Amino acid sequence: MVVSVLEEMRIRSLGVIDDAVVELSPGFTAVTGETGAGKTMVVTSLGLLLGGRADPALVRMGAKAAVVEGRLALDGRSPVAVRAEEAGAELDDGTLLVSRTLSAEGRSRAHLGGRSVPVGLLGELADDLVAVHGQTDQQGLLRPARQRQALDRYAGDAVAAPLAKYADAYRRLRAVAAGLGELTERARERAQEADLLRFGLDEVAATEPLPGEDTELYAEAERLGHAESLASAATAGHAALAGDPEDPEGVDAGTLVAGAHRALAAVRSHDPALAALTDRLGEVGILLADVAGELASYASGLDADPRRLAAVEERRASLAHLTRKYGEDIAGVLAWAETSAARLAELDGDDDRIGELAAERDALRGELGGLAQELTDARTEAAKRFADAVTAELASLAMPHARVTFAIRQNETADPGSGVEVGGRAVTFGPHGADDVELLLAPHPGAQPRPIAKGASGGELSRVMLAVEVVFAGSDPVPTYLFDEVDAGVGGKAAVEVGRRLAKLARTAQVVVVTHLPQVAAFADRHLVVEKTHDGAVTRSGVKAMEGEDRIRELSRMLAGQEDSQLARAHAEELLQAARAGS
Repeated sequence: MVVSVLEEMRIRSLGVIDDAVVELSPGFTAVTGETGAGKTMVVTSLGLLLGGRADPALVRMGAKAAVVEGRLALDGRSPVAVRAEEAGAELDDGTLLVSRTLSAEGRSRAHLGGRSVPVGLLGELADDLVAVHGQTDQQGLLRPARQRQALDRYAGDAVAAPLAKYADAYRRLRAVAAGLGELTERARERAQEADLLRFGLDEVAATEPLPGEDTELYAEAERLGHAESLASAATAGHAALAGDPEDPEGVDAGTLVAGAHRALAAVRSHDPALAALTDRLGEVGILLADVAGELASYASGLDADPRRLAAVEERRASLAHLTRKYGEDIAGVLAWAETSAARLAELDGDDDRIGELAAERDALRGELGGLAQELTDARTEAAKRFADAVTAELASLAMPHARVTFAIRQNETADPGSGVEVGGRAVTFGPHGADDVELLLAPHPGAQPRPIAKGASGGELSRVMLAVEVVFAGSDPVPTYLFDEVDAGVGGKAAVEVGRRLAKLARTAQVVVVTHLPQVAAFADRHLVVEKTHDGAVTRSGVKAMEGEDRIRELSRMLAGQEDSQLARAHAEELLQAARAGS
């Protein structure tokens, strides 16, 4: 049962279309018209509604913006309806309005159920709404990578579950291999770095510098280097304060202050202010005596020992050697030594780390080999079912003797270390497993199966692709299928069978086909013709539903290029009768 139907699209200022309304059938709608009339704009418009890339070149010349509006009839329980309501869209009695506006400057806006939404949301809904297939999709399916994707999609969870585990293990292996490669490639550089660090640390350890030692030695060297002048100054200072024994007549500061203190002490009781000054003068006398004593001790303690001075300078030279290489001062040298010791421990642990990473790499390769085998088994089983189903479809598309098969291969590698083990062989592998998947076609008995890119004509390829889509419709259905001239290269009886198969698909889904074949269009439940006016535009009246006599005239035109040809009319009527009888 169809859970959603695209009922109508209105297209304004898009390409050759000025303003047109496309009314679609719940079943099979065929869209025809002269070459260049704008049929492809129907596909383009639907692509925009589904969140496709917006190209400002699509905006009709002279217009400010192109607008595409669509009306969808939805089952309220469908995933599309639920997701739309979650986004704030309103459904009017099961009808959802979708619009996309594209300005000539390149800005794009999207609306869903009257609510402005990100364009990306339309793309999310597209997966559950429409499958679009055109000639570019055919070309894509010629590539083995796309064929593998198609097979995986058909297989469902049987492939999806192990593939998810495989992808996770593959990412981890890439990260481990990158780390291991860096360690291995830089082994020489890291060994050289370790040797330099070890040499420097040995130098620091041999010298054994102490925190602040360079500052203390500088002060000691200054004192020892000027011992005589320091002693002479201290002696002179002591004599000035306490007197010189060799000069009894000399006057010293201590004697003078003591005399002043005695003079004041005799009268201090008469004035408190003078008493305070007397006390302060007494303190000065005590301070002078203390300084004089310390100067005497300092002078007697000075040792002008040249051997000690030489030892100090030698030690300072050793420390200076370190500061020239490892830091501005001894504090910097000690900080460098601490950091370098940690770095050296890291470098010395590289061998252990390399061993750990190599073991992890081997374990991951073993895990990947097992998962790759699971993928191969699941793909092989699904490939037979898929190929049999497509072959059965081809029989109903005028290819009764054709047979489709899948070739699932692995490429052996001469270097076991670069691959994974699958089926007892070392094989190459990638992000999606170890399998090369290719779709093969044998168009008739006795023909060798060949890749469809090489073994199928244009018409055969179109039918193979249609058969593939019909098989997908049974296993992974969507409500609407849009085919853009996938019947290219097909004619005669084969075209009739394509039309009949599309009509059969339309019993369970909405099918829209842009076609140039009257044999296909004759099977449609609704036949739309796109016509341009004399000025080259498609207006509101330019998309017409063909019924009765009008439909016969259009089929006649498609058959013979002449609407009024009696022979073409007879053939058109015969086509319609056969389609009604055969669908």
